[in-house]
Amino acid sequence: MRRWSVAGGGIEGTSGVLLVRNRRKNGSYDWSTPGGVVDPGEEVVEALTREVEEETGLRVPQWTGPIYRVDVAAPVLDWHLTVEVFRAPEPDGSIHIDDPDGIVVEARWFAADACEDPLDGNHPWVTEPLVAYLAERWAEPPRFRYLVERGDGGELDVVTLGR
Repeated sequence: MRRWSVAGGGIEGTSGVLLVRNRRKNGSYDWSTPGGVVDPGEEVVEALTREVEEETGLRVPQWTGPIYRVDVAAPVLDWHLTVEVFRAPEPDGSIHIDDPDGIVVEARWFAADACEDPLDGNHPWVTEPLVAYLAERWAEPPRFRYLVERGDGGELDVVTLGR
């Protein structure tokens, strides 16, 4: 089973919450928090700091959290994903897109109560935890759990197992 870890950045500033627009291999686009895969031997916060600077040009001197965690099991696809999302108030610098992976094509600030619209249509493990965090601002980081199953006609169904 393929296992990998991703770090995400809940970056907030006076203009709202920073989301990045990603170009996927199939040509589709979606929005998410900036971040990316944690390389072998790399610490989560180290990976997050590197990914955010690569994707947005912003430097984050200090992260807090994690603010939430996500586990996604996809036994039908033979993979398991873990995500930790950290918070950063007011990063240093200005937005400049220069993603070496060519995935991030745009970064934009959204009001905290307006993040649900750009996230609509994304995987529930991307949308649900962030929208819940922005609404609830809990003190202890919850763990959101999801199961990916094969549905009718070969489509994938995602079951929310809870937090």
